[in-house]
Amino acid sequence: MIRLSGLSLALDHADDAIAPAICQRLGITPGDLRGWTLFKRGNDARRRGAIQLVHTFDIDVTDEAGVLARHAGDKDVRRTPDMSYRPPVAAPEGWSGLRPVVIGAGPCGLFAGLILAQMGFRPIILDRGKVVRQRTKDTWGLWRRAELNPDSNVQFGEGGAGTFSDGKLYCRVKDPRFLGRKVLEEFVRAGAPDDILWEAHPHIGTFRLVTMVESLRATIEGLGGEYRWQTRVDDLELERDADGTRSLRGLHLHDGSFLEADHVVLAVGHSARPTFEMLHRRGVHVEAKPFSIGVRIEHPQSWIDQARFGSCANHPDLGAAAYSLAHHCANGRTVYSFCMCPGGRVVAATSEEGRVVTNGMSQYSRAEFNANSGLVVAIDPARDYPDGPLAGIALQRHWEEKAFVAGGSTYHAPGQLVGDLIAGRPSTAIGAVVPSYKPGVRMTDLSQCLPPFVIEAFREALPVFGRKIARYDHPDAVMTGVETRTSSPIRITRGADFQSINTRRLFPAGEGAGYAGGILSAAIDGIKVAEAVAASIVAAR
Repeated sequence: MIRLSGLSLALDHADDAIAPAICQRLGITPGDLRGWTLFKRGNDARRRGAIQLVHTFDIDVTDEAGVLARHAGDKDVRRTPDMSYRPPVAAPEGWSGLRPVVIGAGPCGLFAGLILAQMGFRPIILDRGKVVRQRTKDTWGLWRRAELNPDSNVQFGEGGAGTFSDGKLYCRVKDPRFLGRKVLEEFVRAGAPDDILWEAHPHIGTFRLVTMVESLRATIEGLGGEYRWQTRVDDLELERDADGTRSLRGLHLHDGSFLEADHVVLAVGHSARPTFEMLHRRGVHVEAKPFSIGVRIEHPQSWIDQARFGSCANHPDLGAAAYSLAHHCANGRTVYSFCMCPGGRVVAATSEEGRVVTNGMSQYSRAEFNANSGLVVAIDPARDYPDGPLAGIALQRHWEEKAFVAGGSTYHAPGQLVGDLIAGRPSTAIGAVVPSYKPGVRMTDLSQCLPPFVIEAFREALPVFGRKIARYDHPDAVMTGVETRTSSPIRITRGADFQSINTRRLFPAGEGAGYAGGILSAAIDGIKVAEAVAASIVAAR
């Protein structure tokens, strides 16, 4: 098979236009073309009135060697790579050692558990939260009634934070082993739509993610894995090996019980603050890392569609338009869009009492009225929180508490119109854009709950973005604060063997450990760490 990339066709091309276009591009006759399958499809919207669909096809031809020879040096014509996933090791026959433990049931922990189960190691998966449907009820309790369950919410429970998001399934991780393809194929087997395999920017949406994580749980359990819900890890049991190195020997759980374990995947997510504090207290190497802080900004989705697609807006092959923006400001800060959710809503995402955190989500249809995105400013330890590995957590909590107070101390979020923020005056009422955050938005002055340099950067960046996307800086666009959980504020440093650099048999993984950002990259990291765990178990026999 030959993989042909970058074949552009008109937005409304006929199905019978594909074969001639392939033949022309490869320089073959119709009789040489045996068939093709779509591997990837995106769009080129740089010319709004003439949007092109850009395809990658896997093609069967009569003379594969001849075609490849004629196109030698053409980066868009190559042999189709073998993308099959092959586990590097498997549990030895009759293996009966200590079962590996995975802490956290988000995307990273889910795929670490799945791969370990598929290799025959029967993992135990612990999570402080609940199964996904009960967790959904608890999350709606905050959104509808302003009632927070600190152990079962947007951040904690089956599926992790990604369950209440746009369900984006793309990332910028270099993936020479095609582990991302393994993730997508497992999602399709679990009930995801087939189009995630070929859309350039696939997504699933919250409701579909719920049923998918249930299906993946059933697969893991069917292979001998075990889940333990509402089980929080409060401490580690560590010992010194003969060479003086610290090694993990087990886990102390919240109910006072002890779980013996000598291979533990730590996939706790970016909001597991008590766990980070415990690790630091126990001497596990933790370091501060950069993250970002800001707001969620909302516009009517129709404005974004028109700005991005022009007369092609609402075309079924385009769907709801997305965007990506960045601006380097005069004050040395960078403002950028983050986790853009077309046709979605802003949601309450706190996991701690007395704090307000925002996030964005959307369903598979992306059919709700507003578009929303994080609009955030990059910060870093050296400049903004230099007081130790956990200083970023303290900074997050500080501004989340300020947002709670600015919102009225009821889990309502503080909001401000773009026009008012630029003018430096508080907002007193909404305008043409109705904010979607529940349990509600209190219009106020966001300078109460964001650092001054963030407000300054927003005032400079918003008019710039308005020149790139019409009406982006419309005076009635709504900004809702605060967005602080863009990524983990710490990194649990690991070595080339994926183990903590100073604590053997502890395998930091995923977004919480500082090695991923989003569903797909976290799942890929979970696969890599599971493979490292399996290799370590086999080598220790």
